[in-house]
Amino acid sequence: MSRLQSIIEGAKNIVFFGGAGVSTESGIPDFRSATGLYTTATGTYSPEYMLSHSCFVNHPEEFFAFYRTHLLFPHAQPNAAHRALASLEAQGKVSAVVTQNIDGLHQAAGSQHVAELHGSVHRNYCVRCGAFYPMHFILDSTEVPTCTRCGGTVKPDVVLYEEALDEDVIRDAVTTISQADMLIIGGTSLNVYPAAGLIHYFNGEHLVLINKSETTLDTGATLTIREPIGEVLGEFRVK
Repeated sequence: MSRLQSIIEGAKNIVFFGGAGVSTESGIPDFRSATGLYTTATGTYSPEYMLSHSCFVNHPEEFFAFYRTHLLFPHAQPNAAHRALASLEAQGKVSAVVTQNIDGLHQAAGSQHVAELHGSVHRNYCVRCGAFYPMHFILDSTEVPTCTRCGGTVKPDVVLYEEALDEDVIRDAVTTISQADMLIIGGTSLNVYPAAGLIHYFNGEHLVLINKSETTLDTGATLTIREPIGEVLGEFRVK
């Protein structure tokens, strides 16, 4: 912790790159752990298929039933990791958060510059007329949610399997990561591409990894901490 404190205090432009492990301490399950979403029994289809564009198009009722049950957590609150990153941004240390999560908890904690690589459950839009709806519109609907204006299907603004990442979000992430002098990677196995590939744009001085399990970048990192990220980031204060 003292080493992490020292590195953060000496950094001028920190970017945080995070994954599902950042939100597990808020009660949102991850995907690939022993108790993660991908171990969920879904009957006919795999969880990966249930979160695919093909499922959304061909089996929309099953898609939305799975989506409501396993990806929407309206009562989740930011944890110590979210709050610490927001505090570091307010102090001028963290310039951006690049997240693979879709839960909006970084913004709820107060972070202003958040690049959401996989979209957000808080944004939903009609595929026909483009009208936007909040998360509770999906939660309060039954079967396939339809637009109150035109009757079109309302789709979550999240990146499903078989869909491309948003080019503007990628551009923002690449720019901020490439300009950082410190990159903190937390709560991610770095197995999800193309998102994980963005970290290769980092050319700064210090790479810090905070994750409970081993990653492919552990050996090349300035510092590796194998602990829950909320416990780690919640312990230090910048002087």
